[in-house]
Amino acid sequence: MVNRNTAIVICPIDKDTFRDPDYKLAEAVGLAEAINLNVVSSRFVKVGRISPATFISAGVVEQLAAEAAETQAEVLIVDTQLSPVHQRNLERACKIKVIDRVGLILEIFGARARTREGKLQVELAQLTYQRSRLVRAWTHLERQRGGGGFTGGPGETQKELDRRRIDDTVTRLKRQLAEVTRTRALHRKSRAVKPYPIVALVGYTNAGKSTLFNRLTGAAVMAQDLLFATLDPTMRQLKLPSGRQVILSDTVGFIDDLPTHLIAAFRATLEEVLEADLILHVQDVTHEEADVQAEAVVDVLGDLDIDGEDNVRVMNVANKIDLLPSGERGKVTREFADNAGAAISAVGGQGIAQLLKQIDTRLSERDTFHEYTLPIENGEALAWLYRNGEVIARRDNKKTIKVRVLLAEDKVGMFEKKFLN
Repeated sequence: MVNRNTAIVICPIDKDTFRDPDYKLAEAVGLAEAINLNVVSSRFVKVGRISPATFISAGVVEQLAAEAAETQAEVLIVDTQLSPVHQRNLERACKIKVIDRVGLILEIFGARARTREGKLQVELAQLTYQRSRLVRAWTHLERQRGGGGFTGGPGETQKELDRRRIDDTVTRLKRQLAEVTRTRALHRKSRAVKPYPIVALVGYTNAGKSTLFNRLTGAAVMAQDLLFATLDPTMRQLKLPSGRQVILSDTVGFIDDLPTHLIAAFRATLEEVLEADLILHVQDVTHEEADVQAEAVVDVLGDLDIDGEDNVRVMNVANKIDLLPSGERGKVTREFADNAGAAISAVGGQGIAQLLKQIDTRLSERDTFHEYTLPIENGEALAWLYRNGEVIARRDNKKTIKVRVLLAEDKVGMFEKKFLN
């Protein structure tokens, strides 16, 4: 009897692999476990020369085929991007389903998507991925089941779909996502009536973004020791020590070697990052590959045309400092503070007060407080202040309205030239 929940995981390593093989393999196993697969075997495989037929050598393929038969595993996960030819030949040789790194991430996304937007983006990304793999199971068309589509089901009956139907579906999905983007733009425009700066959380998957989000806002976003626990974006209002209100946005975690087309599919979700006034790059400083993970996030931000090393817009936040030895904790705290960042524990709460002050400071660096007395009938000027600044206090009299407003320097001149001259 085939065990439909078991998998073998291999991690190809070549001379150009810059990551520690053990940690790279551990991440691949974590990805498999994120969709409740029971990994019966895992190891990294050295690749001297890529085989045109199967990516890995014939000898390793024979070993995997024997191991698959012995363990009765159903899935072989190969932690790299495989061509359709590689994938097909490995399936034939090992007689089990083969999923590469991209396919596995898409399975996780399929299991995590909850909103209509998230499901649309997952389906678009899966269709794009599957377009060149028409011989494979069309499990992505059965969205209600979520992840684990490799195990078969109603989606199996869709194998004969041709590229024309795929292209038609992709066009429809892009049109629907364009409507989602338009709706988001309208929401942002409506927020401009009472403008709040947007602070977006980004970071490597499982860095603790959602835990920090919950700590700051009192929300109940799913936060587990699980890769890609958060997929759909969540936004909440947050009050800073100065009284300034901001919108805090939690986003999907990034990961190393994330395909460009996958980033493109989720661009609508990441629009809040694109529009953010301040981006908090949350980093798990206890991880042995913290630097590699941080670099991966900077690379993904670069794909979004955001300079991940721009200290004006991006603030580095060291998380999980409570798990560091006391001596190292002080060193990390000083290092991040010296670079206008912060060091915290999202779980324990250490450093949270300082983080909020730092966010306040960063957002206020180019803003100044101004007080204006406006005629009661000058509603246009008042509306302008609400759209372009942050009204901190307001007092209405019979003939005048007195406001205290926080304005960026360039906005001050614009307002005074337009309404006070």
